[in-house]
Amino acid sequence: MSTGSPTRSPRCDRGVTASPPQSTRAAILIPFAIVTLIWGSTWLVIRDQIAVVPPSWSVSYRFLIAGIAMGIYALARGERFTLDARGWGFATATALTQFCLNFNFVYRAEQFITSGLVAVVFAMLLVPNAGLARIFLGQRLGRQLVIGSSIAMAGVVLLFIHEARSDPNGPSASLAGIGFTLLAIGSASIANVMQATETAKRYPMVPLLAVAMLIGSAMDAVLAWWLTGPPVFEARFGYVAGIVYLGLFASALAFPLYFTVLRVIGPAKAAYSSVIVPVIAMLLSTLFEGYRWSPLAVGGAVLTGIGLVVALRARRPAR
Repeated sequence: MSTGSPTRSPRCDRGVTASPPQSTRAAILIPFAIVTLIWGSTWLVIRDQIAVVPPSWSVSYRFLIAGIAMGIYALARGERFTLDARGWGFATATALTQFCLNFNFVYRAEQFITSGLVAVVFAMLLVPNAGLARIFLGQRLGRQLVIGSSIAMAGVVLLFIHEARSDPNGPSASLAGIGFTLLAIGSASIANVMQATETAKRYPMVPLLAVAMLIGSAMDAVLAWWLTGPPVFEARFGYVAGIVYLGLFASALAFPLYFTVLRVIGPAKAAYSSVIVPVIAMLLSTLFEGYRWSPLAVGGAVLTGIGLVVALRARRPAR
């Protein structure tokens, strides 16, 4: 029976009262920006790390420092390290995919191609993150996110063409470097999607990541000893400072911030940090290495920025 008043559909109500997407809030944008700025600077530092010390040993030192720092931070906060069998399994899987395979592949890629080209190829992390999130988490891509992704990937293509043209290492070395980078992307994507699962949310993030980093450091050390022999360390100030920076800022600080953002906005949107990182890397290279911008690089940077804005303003689709 009609009451005489117009019926308001739930859809209309949602259209009027819907809050802005989580990804445009300061609590997400600020840590997202911090992570992107830090990781945008790491490519130059990593390049300096592989001159004398074998890559796997550098990775092991990095996550030993990061794991110890995060462990001290967790203890200072009064957090407990009690993990059940499932938690230890999850930490070990994170260690293998994120802190062992991912970074060993990245460091080796930089032995073949420039850090800029590695950063650009790594921007493709968006693609497997979105695909795996759809398969394992049931997260659909909305139209606006697809549009933003398409714009950003067009920018990545322009950046890739620019970096590939300026790479002095030749086609065979470039293919090897790109291959290692793609393997790193696959490993990182698996780890990213794992962090968005309910299993990850069952455990305190800081103690879990501290354990995962220490396990990862041990894995890296075993791999390094197997591939290259006993530990090698370079007592040069730049190398030591780089290890400390990568361990404390690019790992112990950045990963908890990144995974917190990822759990809120999803793996696909979180992967936009890797899309904007090459632009940050090129800006820093302009300041410290005399990098010169070409029309391709400028166009790619502009497109990635536009795509980032469009995608982050998209609402997270319902499952």
